[in-house]
Amino acid sequence: MKTIRVIVLGTILMAPVCLWAQHKQKVDTTEITVKVISRNNKDSVIISDNGQPWVKASRVKNVTTSWFGIDLGFVNFVDNTIYTDAATQAFAPGATDSWLDLRSGKSVNVNIWILSQKINLVKHVVNLKYSLGLELNNYRFKNPVRFNPKPGTDAAIPAVVYMDEEPGRTYRKNKLAADYLTLPVMLNFTIPTKNRKIVEINRKNVRVKASKEFGVSAGISAGYLYSARNKYINSDEGKHKFKDDFSLNPWKISYVGEVNLGYLGVYGSFATKSMFKRGLDLTPYIIGVRLGL
Repeated sequence: MKTIRVIVLGTILMAPVCLWAQHKQKVDTTEITVKVISRNNKDSVIISDNGQPWVKASRVKNVTTSWFGIDLGFVNFVDNTIYTDAATQAFAPGATDSWLDLRSGKSVNVNIWILSQKINLVKHVVNLKYSLGLELNNYRFKNPVRFNPKPGTDAAIPAVVYMDEEPGRTYRKNKLAADYLTLPVMLNFTIPTKNRKIVEINRKNVRVKASKEFGVSAGISAGYLYSARNKYINSDEGKHKFKDDFSLNPWKISYVGEVNLGYLGVYGSFATKSMFKRGLDLTPYIIGVRLGL
């Protein structure tokens, strides 16, 4: 009986020591590493002391593809037209340097990118980046200028642009739309990122969300004009839309650049020459915000 009392007493005295040791063991084990082997990457999953899971990628893809992106921006142009020139007056009879003034806040650019790819060139810091998409430009004019969809073909420089001087007529909308199929090619410089955050862990897989990238890109783009139209709404004629090329250049070559700020980017472009083949010397430029690429 005495022996049993000694055993019970010893157990009671040792219990706090065992609990303390167990607690200490839990506290000391603040980080565990789990090796995850997937088809494309070999990653180390790290559980930090606050329970936050992170994954540090040991191998990054040399070619990454992004699907669908959109740009929202404003479009304008630099007007270098010599309005006293005979060719200009033949193309736009009576034109002055204020004819084609734009409503800056309403002249917009929307780019819809179908895909974008980035190819590693130097340690995932220097990359080649190219995209394919649609560049949609809407030039909204302050004045009631019109674009003739069927100019006379007998003239060497047919009249395409003219001012609507009908007395009492007012315009609610007047724009020239120019849409291009565009392929920009840029050299990209990316600031390296160390970690990727795990967004889900279960028994079968680990879903990883890559850290947002920061960097800059610069290059050149080639665009092909696939649609152009002049649309206006006025007080007595209502809404009208005319489709034609309006002597616009079929190709648009531009210098392009972007700054990637993680969740969004800032982009810009500046054309290498006038948007018109003849008559007017208007060099377009764009600046805006990029989402999704």
